[in-house]
Amino acid sequence: MKLKFKNRELETAGRVADDNNFRIFAVGGYVRDFMLGIPGNEIDILVAGDGIKFGELLADKYGKKPDAVYKNFETALINTGSIKIEIASARKESYKRNSRKPEIESADLNEDLSRRDFTINAIAAGLNKDNFGNIYDNYGGLNDIEERIIRTPLEPDKTFDDDPLRILRAIRFASKLGFRIEEKTFEAIKKMKGRLAEDKVVSQERITNEFLQILMTGKPSVGLELMYKSGVMDIIFPEISALEGVEQRKDYHHKDVFYHTLMVVDNISEKTDNVWLRFAALVHDIAKPRTKKFVEGTGWTFHGHEEYGARMMKNIFIRMKLPFTKLPYVEKLVRMHLRPIPLAKDDVTDSAIRRLAAEAGEELEDLLTLCRADITSKNTGKVSRFMNNYEIVERKILEVQKKDELRNFQSPVRGDEIMKICGLKPGREVGIIKHKIEEAILEGEIKNDYNEAKEYLLNIKDTILNLNSNTG
Repeated sequence: MKLKFKNRELETAGRVADDNNFRIFAVGGYVRDFMLGIPGNEIDILVAGDGIKFGELLADKYGKKPDAVYKNFETALINTGSIKIEIASARKESYKRNSRKPEIESADLNEDLSRRDFTINAIAAGLNKDNFGNIYDNYGGLNDIEERIIRTPLEPDKTFDDDPLRILRAIRFASKLGFRIEEKTFEAIKKMKGRLAEDKVVSQERITNEFLQILMTGKPSVGLELMYKSGVMDIIFPEISALEGVEQRKDYHHKDVFYHTLMVVDNISEKTDNVWLRFAALVHDIAKPRTKKFVEGTGWTFHGHEEYGARMMKNIFIRMKLPFTKLPYVEKLVRMHLRPIPLAKDDVTDSAIRRLAAEAGEELEDLLTLCRADITSKNTGKVSRFMNNYEIVERKILEVQKKDELRNFQSPVRGDEIMKICGLKPGREVGIIKHKIEEAILEGEIKNDYNEAKEYLLNIKDTILNLNSNTG
């Protein structure tokens, strides 16, 4: 089989190789994705010889030096501006059991392909003039692409024992490509999953990065369910595993919280590539197992799970080494994910809508997106009626927020001006007056406007101050 590459960077690399007596091959993800019809902007080039030297010669063709060189791995990186090229010497690797950092030795093409994680990534294509596009497939990768299978080139136990991160990579590829994990490989994942929890083998940062990449696939439920069924979720994110088997009422949800959550994540993934909104969808019901209570005549209830769940986020962010800059966003969405729902069921006042818009602030649209995704009932009639009502309420919420300028809402009259007008020093009276102004805006007594707020302050200050002096 021969691949018909039409890629200027590959042709340039081939000419440089021919001019300097190197044998080179395209390998890994670029070859796999080319065969699947997926466009790629990263190329891995394997060199039978000195990869760094070839990298320097290729970079010179682009009028630059390699962007990075890793001598221990005999690897060079080049960023042409339109594509990233990683060039590496053919090598074989051996591992010590307490580390995923291999010892490197020079190797031939076959030995290099054998060390790769999966057969679909162990296919090479020649780039020299005499073999341009020729396929080298010693481990059945072509057939596995055809059959849509994830399988390791060598014994899977050894593959995952050497580098446990490949466990998560197998799940990520299955989720990203819609492939199934071959049975023997999946059994090895279940057997070797504990290696992910061993100290100093795989860093938490690498584990979390793979997990977030699974969450960013087209249908994340595929990877999340594989994590659960393999037992990997118990190690990586046990709070999500705990959702399985937790029953709930079926009004607008699936009966089981775990599978409801998977559908919510898939629903929201159709609407956004924001990984933190997807993460919020994953954890929105995370506290249901801890707040579960059976009420006669009602069924299972989870009162306060939204607040409890928001409070769980800090420890999860610490353990998973997630960026703390995203913590307030996720906390807010978890805490507020039930707030818009009642507005779609009952007659709603403008003040209730203002309060929601003010509290949600910049995250209002993401909150509404999450609420839509949260409706997973199989009763299409019930869902349709609810969604029709919800669309009306949603439009009203967005109109009120825009009209009243309620993003990042706070009193238009600031604390220092309140102190000046009222002759106050810093203290609780200033906070009481600010709160009174904010309440007047939310109740629709005055507009969210500086002049109206100041006029309101002048009208109420004596009443508030007299009341406080009498009760003090």
